[in-house]
Amino acid sequence: MVNYLQVENLKKSFGDLLLFVDISFTIDKDQKVALIAKNGTGKTTLFNIITGKDSQDTGKIIFRNDITIGFLEQNPLLNPNNTILNEVLHSSVKVKEAIIQYEAAIQNNDKDLLSKATEQMEQVGAWDYEVKVKSILTQLKIDRFDQKISTLSGGEKKRVALASVLIDEPDLLLLDEPTNHLDLDMIEWLESYLKNMHSTLLMVTHDRYFLDRVCNEIIEMDNSKIYSYKGNYSYFLEKREERLNNEEMQVERAKNSLRKEEDWMRRMPKARSHKAKYRIDNYFQLKDIASQSRNDEQIQINVQSSRMGKKILEIKKLNKNFDDFIAIKDFSYNFTRGEKIGIVGDNGTGKSTFLNIITQNIQPDSGIIDAGQTVVFGYYKQEGIQFKENQRVIDIVQEIAEVVSLGGGREMGVKEFLNYFLFPFDMQYTQVSKLSGGERRRLYLVTVLMRKPNFLILDEPTNDLDIMTLGVLEDYLTTFDGCVLVVSHDRYFMDQIVDHLFVFQGDGIVKDFPGNYSQYREWIVKTEKTQIKESIITTKKNVVRDDKPKTKLSFKEKREYEQLEKEIADLELEKSTLENEINAGNLKNEDLIQKSKRIGEIIHLLDKKTDRWLGLSEFI
Repeated sequence: MVNYLQVENLKKSFGDLLLFVDISFTIDKDQKVALIAKNGTGKTTLFNIITGKDSQDTGKIIFRNDITIGFLEQNPLLNPNNTILNEVLHSSVKVKEAIIQYEAAIQNNDKDLLSKATEQMEQVGAWDYEVKVKSILTQLKIDRFDQKISTLSGGEKKRVALASVLIDEPDLLLLDEPTNHLDLDMIEWLESYLKNMHSTLLMVTHDRYFLDRVCNEIIEMDNSKIYSYKGNYSYFLEKREERLNNEEMQVERAKNSLRKEEDWMRRMPKARSHKAKYRIDNYFQLKDIASQSRNDEQIQINVQSSRMGKKILEIKKLNKNFDDFIAIKDFSYNFTRGEKIGIVGDNGTGKSTFLNIITQNIQPDSGIIDAGQTVVFGYYKQEGIQFKENQRVIDIVQEIAEVVSLGGGREMGVKEFLNYFLFPFDMQYTQVSKLSGGERRRLYLVTVLMRKPNFLILDEPTNDLDIMTLGVLEDYLTTFDGCVLVVSHDRYFMDQIVDHLFVFQGDGIVKDFPGNYSQYREWIVKTEKTQIKESIITTKKNVVRDDKPKTKLSFKEKREYEQLEKEIADLELEKSTLENEINAGNLKNEDLIQKSKRIGEIIHLLDKKTDRWLGLSEFI
């Protein structure tokens, strides 16, 4: 196995805060590895150390000498004066040098240099490089290639940076939260792209479907240590549970043995033999094991919601435009108690605008929004809120309330409540400036829920939250007796929570789909197959029939006819998929040849099966 990256005995701390100590792991060629850890345990710091943007206290980072490396940061730095196209084109040093050399040769009319530059352009694939760049940008829904970087939103900059690291297919690809700021279609495209590309992968992500379908190994950072699992996310969950159970049993056995050893220590004579010294050492080892405790408290999100009356929220003939952009057109809906609705659609189709109109942060052009008198909105915004950097965690929540109502007449002090949210007592007096991005999001969630909302509006709540927090949030939302309206690109989260979807289709059109996200995707695929089948039927109707006498098909022929319809539809879908992959321009030569050959085979099969299908259809 060829080793690409070796991390040896790494240690990192910030003052008294120890992030990790003596962690070691390796990444081998062709592995696709995910790094999982709680917020604040140092995932991004580890990535920055690996890429040289930060330094370790002790330990080594060793790369294989002859490999290329691509790194996607959470908040990438781009040249604000570049256009999108130039930013991505210049991300490749080899291509950039080849193009500069070629342009210099033309400008100076240097034939010898031109010959060398032309050869170099061919070697690095610079001739069709721009086409490949545009193809990837288009998949990430960026099509204004001459737009300046300085005019882009944060999400658009992240997508440009993603295109920049994908374009060269580096040997080792390091991705820090690659699915943030991508809509669901983009995530599914990236998922397929990474599965099929030849790069070795190390990434941080909280997208559990993404982990399951892309990765073949999970590395977990837990209690300043590293644990490796050879399998996808589902395998990791199973084996992690086994590990935690084993650790719990070891601690329990150590506690039982420790009671006997403590009694011996109290009775031990002062004259210590060699045997006694060995037993004393063993006593302290047992004491270390028995004192181990896990900070695995489940976040107890059982906040009491405000009472909700019969009337909740009625929307009638809602319209909102921004110049030429139609955000919402003639939308009407009457919400009922306990509804959990997901919102999906491409970026820029009006999802966040819709949420802001409901919460009266934006006024509609026309229409009625009538909320019941008992409705209390809890709005978790995508951009979050700005805490004062010098403010302490405890001060932020005490500004809202001194106690939290839990229902049934029970109350809890805010300190205990914060502890449930994995803010232990010593951390509650930490300043906001020292919190990680995920810890800030968790604190924001606390402030939203403490206000006892009965209508939760969640705009991308999964961004920057760790997987452990997401699981508990899902448990809470499934039992929440108020209404939930959620925008999320996390497919697993949506599948767990929502009953139906508002699908934003663009041009202000919003459709209500009765099911979760996976069911919606299945319906999309089925619809595409139906459309292919209908095109075949249209072809059948346009065929000029001859004057053969009509007879009925045999039972066997009827089955063959039905089977042919299914086979033709499947072949058409496979052909369309292959054509899209080839047109994307990101295939290796051997893959391009193989897929082109398969398209030729499909065309031959389609001709043969369609002829037979048409022949049988004469007798239907």
